[in-house]
Amino acid sequence: MDSIDMEVLKSCEQWLASGHRCELITVVKTWGSSPRPEGAMLAMCDDGRVVGSVSGGCIEDDLIHRVRTQGLTRVVPEIVTYGITADEAHRFGLPCGGTIQLVIEPLSASSQINELLQRLASHELVARRLDLRSGEVTLGPAHAGMGLQVSSTTFTTIHGPRWRLLIIGAGQLSRFLAQIAVGMDYHVTVCDPREEYRTDWQVDGVELVHGMPDDVVIEMHIDARTAVLALTHDPKLDDLALMEALKSDAFYVGAIGSRANNAKRRERLKLFDLDDAQLSKLHGPVGIYIGSKTPPEIAVSILAEMTAAKNGVALPAEVRVAHAKEARKAEREDSSCTRS
Repeated sequence: MDSIDMEVLKSCEQWLASGHRCELITVVKTWGSSPRPEGAMLAMCDDGRVVGSVSGGCIEDDLIHRVRTQGLTRVVPEIVTYGITADEAHRFGLPCGGTIQLVIEPLSASSQINELLQRLASHELVARRLDLRSGEVTLGPAHAGMGLQVSSTTFTTIHGPRWRLLIIGAGQLSRFLAQIAVGMDYHVTVCDPREEYRTDWQVDGVELVHGMPDDVVIEMHIDARTAVLALTHDPKLDDLALMEALKSDAFYVGAIGSRANNAKRRERLKLFDLDDAQLSKLHGPVGIYIGSKTPPEIAVSILAEMTAAKNGVALPAEVRVAHAKEARKAEREDSSCTRS
């Protein structure tokens, strides 16, 4: 499953290879409320095909109308702003007077889209620098903390697996988690030293490794853009990996299991000299409470909590699995006492 950005870039590559002219449109900056974030991309082909989105529809309609009536005429990049006035904001469907600034870039063989895709296929994090005066493109390595940058002369976008997910255990739940996470633009690694679990386990775009989980955590150099999920239910595999993950800068560390098992896990982890601050980073029972029962539903629950952590959203205690189940247990007990 391709992310939206990959779909846009691959479409550009295919159109150029077929001899078509095309433009790459990227959201540079937004003011007020905006339907799409900075970095969102749209590709337009000279035959009218469109892939991606920069506004959710209305600005796309205007861009498509211009292509149909005027064609693709740009030879150098151009910065275009939509929604400057209240009337334009209303016309283009920008709520609350929102404004969107776009870079519209005419593509050619020298735009290095093919080279960029090759690097992304190798899981590289790439900085693509566009000279706004000439249209010249250079590619270079990027680091995890880099973001979109624009000046009067240069526009830099960051492409690649900005976020990583290490899943410990190659079970059924891991399969659903991996599939969804790949679609969310994570570079997903699944680790399981147990051969019987690795047999016939395959998810496109996911790396499967068989080392011991704690060794893999160390080798991956876990950073603040990495999440770790322990899903084996086997303390021999989960605990040492969690110990290393909780000592790292991982933005999210979670472990599956019941409330009782997670309480026992925390006691075991204390024996590894983890301090209270490190132990407090552990999400367990993992996920938010949505009444999930099946592996796909549990995967959604886990990724919802992980997404909140990634985006810096503090979830109320009421939605956490442990709190919600305790509350439901208390409600049942109160109801039982009332009936008796």
